[in-house]
Amino acid sequence: MTTPTPLLETVEQDTGASPQWSVLWLHGLGADGHDFAPIVPELVRPGWPALRFVFPHAPVRAVTINNGVRMRAWYDIVGMDFPTRADSAGIEESLLQVDALIEREHARGIAPERLLLAGFSQGGAITLAAGLRRQVPLAGLIALSTYLPGGSQAGSHLASKATQQPVFMAHGTGDP
Repeated sequence: MTTPTPLLETVEQDTGASPQWSVLWLHGLGADGHDFAPIVPELVRPGWPALRFVFPHAPVRAVTINNGVRMRAWYDIVGMDFPTRADSAGIEESLLQVDALIEREHARGIAPERLLLAGFSQGGAITLAAGLRRQVPLAGLIALSTYLPGGSQAGSHLASKATQQPVFMAHGTGDP
């Protein structure tokens, strides 16, 4: 018997009564769930159905490239080389936490096909990694200023239905 993954603390905003859609939005390194909450009014348009925005706080952990300083992070960053920079144990832990939040939304009446998983920077890396493994496709993935961790091994995690999810990926002009 496996122990259930504890739910992360979240900041939540509903745009109306009885939301039928959810956006689960993962912040970047060193930020928290409050980081993107202020942009919700900029994203919502008149006539849209009620949405629930869920902004979780990543766990606090030591980050190697930041001299081991403890901060909110979805995983440890052990170096600057993209193929090996992400701590795989931290990635796996974060994927379980994201799955637990998706399951909570399902229990609250939001079907996976009505849930968007979004992330910025480190949160975007978790979004892409989670999307690869989805046996039940989500409404879509939004990955901003990010990369796919463990790129060369990522294909080994590809679930058969994961390619049915739409993906929006964007980088700023200053992003590497």
